[in-house]
Amino acid sequence: MISKELEVLNRAGIHARPAAEISKRASAFSCDIFFERDSMKINAKSIMGVITLGATYRTKLTCICSGDDEKEAMKAMEDLFASRFEEK
Repeated sequence: MISKELEVLNRAGIHARPAAEISKRASAFSCDIFFERDSMKINAKSIMGVITLGATYRTKLTCICSGDDEKEAMKAMEDLFASRFEEK
């Protein structure tokens, strides 16, 4: 299991399109991927779960990956957050 704090860098925060992209990328891995914010823990493979985090600009989320391909999954999540969910 590995965990890392990721920060939402796009001004619009995590709305429907970024949530769908997070879920899509997370679903490509066999390991478990969760995000934690305050006392909430959600499955990153669930679009609705990701949206319920209510993550706005500069929100910090803890990403937790656990399983065979956890390193690759964490790298994919880091890259996605760094790219501002590929929104301009």
